[in-house]
Amino acid sequence: MRLPDFIIIGAMKCATSTLHRQLAAQTGIFMSELKEPNFFSDDDVYARGMEWYTSLFEEAAVSDLAGESSTHYTKLPIHSRAVERMAEAIPAPKLVYVMRHPVERLISHYIHDWSEGKISCGIDAAINQHPELVEYGRYAYQLEPYLERFGGAAVLPVFLARLKVAPQTELERICRFIGFGETPIWQDDLESQNVSLDRVRRFPLYGALVESRLATWLRRGLVPKSVRNLVRSRLQMRRRPELSNERRAEVEAVFNEDLRELGQRLDIGLNCTNFNKVAAPHSLKWGN
Repeated sequence: MRLPDFIIIGAMKCATSTLHRQLAAQTGIFMSELKEPNFFSDDDVYARGMEWYTSLFEEAAVSDLAGESSTHYTKLPIHSRAVERMAEAIPAPKLVYVMRHPVERLISHYIHDWSEGKISCGIDAAINQHPELVEYGRYAYQLEPYLERFGGAAVLPVFLARLKVAPQTELERICRFIGFGETPIWQDDLESQNVSLDRVRRFPLYGALVESRLATWLRRGLVPKSVRNLVRSRLQMRRRPELSNERRAEVEAVFNEDLRELGQRLDIGLNCTNFNKVAAPHSLKWGN
C-alpha cells in the first residue's frame, strides 16, 4: 500500500491549494486528486480505513514522490487526534506548514465561512461566536503537537509573504525538503485558488440550482449574462471586511503571544506588526 512521502498540513486560508497545484504540476510529484482527504483528522473519514487512504496514491508512479494537503490536520482543538493517527501510519513524515499574517488569515477564513453559509453575522461578532477564527491562526499552538511528536526537522515552516515575493526560490526549498531531486518550475499560468472575494454565498438548494450541469445549461441558455452577473454580485461579499480597532487589538494580543513562542523557535522576534516584514525577505527555519 502506498503512503504519502509528504503532507501539507495547513494552515487554512494560507495558499495551500495553490501550493498543492504547483507541486502537482511538477513531473515526478504526485498529489492526491482529492486535495483535502482529511484522513487523520476527521473521524468519519478515518473510519474508511487505510485501504481507502492509500488508494488515493495508487496511481502514482513508483519513482514519484506522493503527497496530499489537509488543513484539518492543524485545526485544534476540534481535530485533536490527527498527530496520533498520523504517527501510527507514518512514523517519520515530512510536513509542510504554510503561514500568513494571522489577522489576514482570520479575515479570509471569515469570508470563506460566510460564503459557505456557516457565518451570518459581522466579523466582530463572529470572533465571539466562532473561536476557530482565532484558534486556527495560532500557529505555534497548532504546530506544537507535531514538533513534540516528530521534531523540528520533520516540519518545514513556509510563509506566504515569502512565497509571494520569491515563489521559485520557495518552491525549490520545499522540493528539497520533500526529497525531490529535480529543479521544480513555478507555473505562473496556474490561477490562484480559493480567492476569498470571488466566492459566492451558498443558500438552500445551491447545489441543485448552481452546481448541477442542467442548471448551468439552463442559466446560460435562458438568462442574460447581465442578469447572471447581477445575481452573482449580490451573493458575493462586496468588500473585504475590517475588524474594529477594539476587536483588532484584542485578537492581535492573542496572536502576539502565540507569535512570540513561534519566533523563539525560529530565533527571531515575531509579532503582528513585523510579521510580513520579517517573513518576506528570506526563508525562515527552526533554530537550534
